[in-house]
Amino acid sequence: MKEEFKPYVPANKITPEFTLTSIIMGVLLAVVFGAANAYLGLRVGMTVSASIPAAVISMGVIRVIMRKDSVLESNMVQTIGSAGESLAAGAIFTLPVLFLWAKDGIMDAPGLVTISLIALCGGILGVLFMVPLRNALIVKEHGVLPYPEGTACAEVLLAGEEGGASATSVFAGMGFAALFKFLVDGLKVIPGVIAAPVKALKTELSAEVYPALIGVGYICGPKISSYMFAGGLLGWLVLIPAIVIFGGETVLYPGTDPIAAMYAKDGANAIWGSYIRYIGAGTVAAGGIISLIKTLPMIVSTFVDAVKGMKGGSGNGRIRTERDLDMKVVGAGVLVMILMIWLLPQIPVSFLGAVLIVLFGFFFGAVSSRMVGLVGSSNNPVSGMAIATLLFSTLCLKLTGDTGAHGMQGAIAIGSVICIIAAMAGDTSQDLKTGYILGATPKRQQIGELIGAVISAFTIGGVLILLDKAWGFGNTELSAPQATLMKMIIEGVMDGNLPWGLVFIGVFIAVVIEILGISVLPVAIGLYLPLELSTTIMAGGVIRWYVDKKSSAKDKGSDSSSGILFCSGMIAGEGLVGILLAIFAVIGIDSVFDLSGHLNTGIWGGVILMAVMIGCVLRFGLAKAKKGTSDEKK
Repeated sequence: MKEEFKPYVPANKITPEFTLTSIIMGVLLAVVFGAANAYLGLRVGMTVSASIPAAVISMGVIRVIMRKDSVLESNMVQTIGSAGESLAAGAIFTLPVLFLWAKDGIMDAPGLVTISLIALCGGILGVLFMVPLRNALIVKEHGVLPYPEGTACAEVLLAGEEGGASATSVFAGMGFAALFKFLVDGLKVIPGVIAAPVKALKTELSAEVYPALIGVGYICGPKISSYMFAGGLLGWLVLIPAIVIFGGETVLYPGTDPIAAMYAKDGANAIWGSYIRYIGAGTVAAGGIISLIKTLPMIVSTFVDAVKGMKGGSGNGRIRTERDLDMKVVGAGVLVMILMIWLLPQIPVSFLGAVLIVLFGFFFGAVSSRMVGLVGSSNNPVSGMAIATLLFSTLCLKLTGDTGAHGMQGAIAIGSVICIIAAMAGDTSQDLKTGYILGATPKRQQIGELIGAVISAFTIGGVLILLDKAWGFGNTELSAPQATLMKMIIEGVMDGNLPWGLVFIGVFIAVVIEILGISVLPVAIGLYLPLELSTTIMAGGVIRWYVDKKSSAKDKGSDSSSGILFCSGMIAGEGLVGILLAIFAVIGIDSVFDLSGHLNTGIWGGVILMAVMIGCVLRFGLAKAKKGTSDEKK
């Protein structure tokens, strides 16, 4: 007989949870981490979970500064705060396409209302769909679905019952990263990229000097980082040399000049921009779809569980820890969202189309929840779901004759709603798992998620507009890799102008990687992105490998380690300074800080700064290991 689970805070104990303090702090962190993750995702195509850093910040404020003893109040802060990160992750994969089309003159740039309403529909539906799923996936599958980030966040909060000192690591990371980012992109006295030509192979090796990239590599770990780096090496040390060496005077579409002339003028970057990114796009698309196909059995079983959960398990329980939002409220909310999607001119679909979007959203939301329960949020194939949705919706719109700007806008709006639903459902699942372990009230957490989703929906529009005005998407500053891929897919289906030969080379690279039993998506992202990003991420992965090797067996892989928290802070710090610099650029005062004409340290400045960043991460990463060693000696 299965033993009944006992949460940390018993169901019959009432403690502060949904308070004014937790709401205000949660909203602030939702805005901060949402903006930071939007910036990070648009730079490197990856976002990181905000739950743990939000949890330690809340512990630092609530326990240390305010001297309150309430783990559930801290949990509510991270519940609301992490909603900003997850909604941003779903939005940046798709919505920047509208800005890219505006730059091409296809349509007008989207306004704040357009972006916010699309994000709002996806965000609210993602939370509401998890209400009936909670009992089936969180409660009944406890011990089967681990929900790694949710469990780790609970461990951090429980560890915080002994003190909130962990917040120091997060704030230190934010401070160091803010300083480093300002030196590189604010004062511009240190180059952002270190590059060395490899003349024998007609290519170059490069690395970006940014703290967030090292932080991403450290958090992802050596395996995922090495997969990304392998993809970069395949593109820059295999495919680019092969194209240049064999291409010669050949003019290969979509390029318009001979390959040798392209290389002589702009180097390996010209070959990457004209050819490798299409091969990478094929690899990413195939990797996403392969990930989706592999989960088909899970999709069917999850859908059955969800239906069962809706029949009996999701109503208001008699005890506090079983109370969900009333299903009448959930049903009314879903109906309102269907009407919004139908009536909004920004999402040009019929009433039947709106119903289908919601059904597909529930389907993918259930899949997303189950996936993050097994493999964590980092491996959730949200982009694969978005690609599958985009292919289907674009084909349907083309068959109905809606092939112009109107149809393209409709396709990306549909894909955006589905993508945000999947991202929000995955995050909500992790938060509800944390709450289940701690003994939180599900209904209050679900209300908190809705608050975070609404605030973040209106924030993300301002962030995207600001970044577009400052730098624009699709360039070296903000490559927006997933959005660029979505744009290529829609245009390719609508106009038939994709270089399909290059795309299918990428598809079969993904097939080969899958046959070898290697995780496809990290390799695909590494192939699709410039090598300079993957190199620095790999540096972070190597640091994590070294720290884990030096750490005691007890500390290995712990998400509560000082290094993880420091790197989470670095990502947030760089993202926030990136937003600040974007504001400076928009209002025209960025040149005031630019000292590049008076002081430029050159490549050695970049090397020294990289060494300093690595030293900082090592210092905090090894802090726990050293403490553990000294404790053992005692």
